[in-house]
Amino acid sequence: MITKLPRWIWTGAWSLSFIAGIVNVVGLLGFEHQAITHLTGNTSMLAEAVASFNLVSTLHFAALIGSFVAGCALSGFIIQDSTLKLGRRYGAALFIVALLLFVSVPLLEHQSSFGMYTAACACGLQNAMVSTYSGAVVRTTHVSGMFTDLGIFLGHSLRGVPIDSRRLKLSITVISGFFCGGVAGVFLYQSIAYSALYIPSGLTALVAVTYAIFRKRKSESSE
Repeated sequence: MITKLPRWIWTGAWSLSFIAGIVNVVGLLGFEHQAITHLTGNTSMLAEAVASFNLVSTLHFAALIGSFVAGCALSGFIIQDSTLKLGRRYGAALFIVALLLFVSVPLLEHQSSFGMYTAACACGLQNAMVSTYSGAVVRTTHVSGMFTDLGIFLGHSLRGVPIDSRRLKLSITVISGFFCGGVAGVFLYQSIAYSALYIPSGLTALVAVTYAIFRKRKSESSE
């Protein structure tokens, strides 16, 4: 059971899931009409391509999945841990995420699949960076686990089993952030097409700067 979640966890979880929501909707509305931030559907599409002996689609979905995994590997290299803790190099990781999203825009505007790959790499890096806190799994680029937790809590409440209220709140925080990001992403894409990804790129950079400032102040106050 989560005993305490600092404010920066709540703010960061909602902000990053909001950003991921925008990115995923842009991928779904774009020329490929494919998800970017989560791999369940893309793995199924890869399986279909393999079964259909479609080499081009097989290579595409393998590259898309591989790009996400590469982002996760980059997170492991930079942060070197899967548990959230103030003081780690999240700022550096977030700046790389922002850069990858920024680079994906001109690639997507030229209908290059490499734009999908760079965006997927950014999402893998973000998702792996935010992994666990106080035993709670934190995922910001997809919400299947969060909806699973909601279902579990519903079952517990029906049985009269105590509910971890903070974990419930965390699930709702991530789901609402991802949903709101999706809504915003639709309006942005309809207005400025792939340039919509400049928004999550800028927001990610802003989160990185905010984190760096917060970390510095915390360090100074503890001295």
